[in-house]
Amino acid sequence: MQTRLSPAHPEKDTLSLSDLQERIRNRAYDLYQKRGSNDGQALDDWLQAKAEVLGVVAPKEQSPGARVSRNKPTQQQA
Repeated sequence: MQTRLSPAHPEKDTLSLSDLQERIRNRAYDLYQKRGSNDGQALDDWLQAKAEVLGVVAPKEQSPGARVSRNKPTQQQA
């Protein structure tokens, strides 16, 4: 069975199920380590890693200030 990594780009990489699970597992472990290896958030790490690997969301940044605002800039009145 082959899985597409990004529904938006079907021509890009396809992986076997075991390869896909390995990528998710490695990314989830990376997220766990970045949180200081604190237990109790395994499901959150797995779901975040899965979304990142599948291309559903951008990789989670370590710093909350790194997020890009999606709000439209306001016009300044003179």
